[in-house]
Amino acid sequence: MLDGIPDLKSMSMEQLHSLCDKLRNKIIDTVMKNGGHLSSNLGMVELTVALHYVFDFPKDKVIYDVGHQCYTHKLLSGRADKFDTLRKLGGISGFPKREESEYDCYNTGHAGTSISAALGIAKARDIKGEDFNVIAVIGDGSFNNGLVYEAFNSVSQINSNILIIINDNHMSITPTVGSMHEYLEKLTADGEQNAKKRRHETIFERFGLVYDGYYDGNNLELMIDKLQQIKQKIRTQSIILHVKTIKGKGYLYCEENPQETHGISAGNSKATEYSSVLGSTLTQMAESDKRIVAVTAAMTPSLGLSEFFQKYPERAIDVGICESHAAVVCAGLATEGLKPYYAVYSTFLQRAFDQVVVDICSQNLPVTLCVDRAGISGSDGETHQGEFDLSFLSLIPNLTIAVPKDISEFRQMLLASANFDGPLAIRYPKDGFKIYDGEPFKFGKWEKLRGGSDVAIIACGERMINIALSAAQIACEDGIDCCVVNARFVKPNDTHMLDALNQKYIVTLEDNALIGGFGSLIDMYFSRSGKIIKNFAYPDEFIPHGSVSELIAKYGISIKNVSDYIIKNAHR
Repeated sequence: MLDGIPDLKSMSMEQLHSLCDKLRNKIIDTVMKNGGHLSSNLGMVELTVALHYVFDFPKDKVIYDVGHQCYTHKLLSGRADKFDTLRKLGGISGFPKREESEYDCYNTGHAGTSISAALGIAKARDIKGEDFNVIAVIGDGSFNNGLVYEAFNSVSQINSNILIIINDNHMSITPTVGSMHEYLEKLTADGEQNAKKRRHETIFERFGLVYDGYYDGNNLELMIDKLQQIKQKIRTQSIILHVKTIKGKGYLYCEENPQETHGISAGNSKATEYSSVLGSTLTQMAESDKRIVAVTAAMTPSLGLSEFFQKYPERAIDVGICESHAAVVCAGLATEGLKPYYAVYSTFLQRAFDQVVVDICSQNLPVTLCVDRAGISGSDGETHQGEFDLSFLSLIPNLTIAVPKDISEFRQMLLASANFDGPLAIRYPKDGFKIYDGEPFKFGKWEKLRGGSDVAIIACGERMINIALSAAQIACEDGIDCCVVNARFVKPNDTHMLDALNQKYIVTLEDNALIGGFGSLIDMYFSRSGKIIKNFAYPDEFIPHGSVSELIAKYGISIKNVSDYIIKNAHR
């Protein structure tokens, strides 16, 4: 439908409007089939078309923050014929990727990075004596992130001109919160409020930026006219263009339900989400335990906390897209005797690593990190895979790391955590498919799910335990007796059970990178034992987008891979 798009600069306004309709329909059709970010991209259509009409990409550079609002940009930059492969294994990414196209000048998947990156690119341009424009398109949700203000603080010092476009749709995943959002609201005032609005604009001038706003970002003619004016001005000054867009624009259901249609999953899963268990269990616990506080960084519904926030608003904290700040808030709460639960995706917890180390763990504070989307998360790709948390958390003193085998054990861990007096991380994937019967849960203790004398398979997490049990059964049918251990604590390891393993062959399974992960810990423990150890984990590389099952198989952690290894080696 969109193949062979002509040069936008030669199109009439009527043709451009028709193109916007086609782009919007293409995005809707593709996301409904493949999954992806829907409502944010529908709101970006006119603004992106205007950018491509006025500027000269890829000579000029545009950085999207967060990158998931780049679908129209991809369609307009030679990828329309591949757009049906969006987020599929081997297809185009749902985020900007430099490896994919020269039109993507910077990879963005975490919020708040665009202005710093734009300043770096612009400074490189100036040092090299080149001539092109640099544009950062940042959402009002990302605008809350602290990195933005570190970048602002460097604008005058770096002294390289850029254009910053604030795409203000009053939403991140949930409605935008915080004082900066309220500040942007003041800038939208008109009439009697104009004088007050002007006073507020001066804060940007103190950073060396000229403020220009507030405009309708879905008005194509207005955006083209405004960008043409600004294109001349940014040769001598850095400008903030503040525009309003409607999240879900052009699709009534998305406009009325922007939160529910921020991200669309492909297909319908009958699994129970761990996040729903987190929300219901914490809500139940908070009823009798007044110490419990839930903390999130702009992810309330995705992390299952909507009910908690509604029922206990005085003990519910959403700090916006500020993951490091959230960790320190939790530390402060804990110093005063409260029990904070910080729910966060694995990939976003990376941003708070220093605060987890220094503020939480070095003070040995009873903060519980609920690490969602741990392991392979799927179609959002490299910036969203949760493949590193076991590695970077396991090196921190004082921190206990729990990995439940199913949603039932997860609930037990949450209930027990209320009386756990120290830093605790519980990591889990999105979906839970099966409930096992097993031994009563105890901190620091593993359990045997299956006995066997030839090979010990030590697995952590529901996905890996499923693989381990299935591989053990296949090996059993070939005459090899396999023990399967649920390593529900990565730190501390259950050394008593490790010492009791008499099997010569040890197989470890984890939904994490091998380097620094669970398998590495087992390798070190048995380094002088003479045992033959095989680690199944992800290699030293970033994992691309694709379905969870496809990616696990791609990296050699399938039932067949494990059972084949056991049958081939344990018969010797």
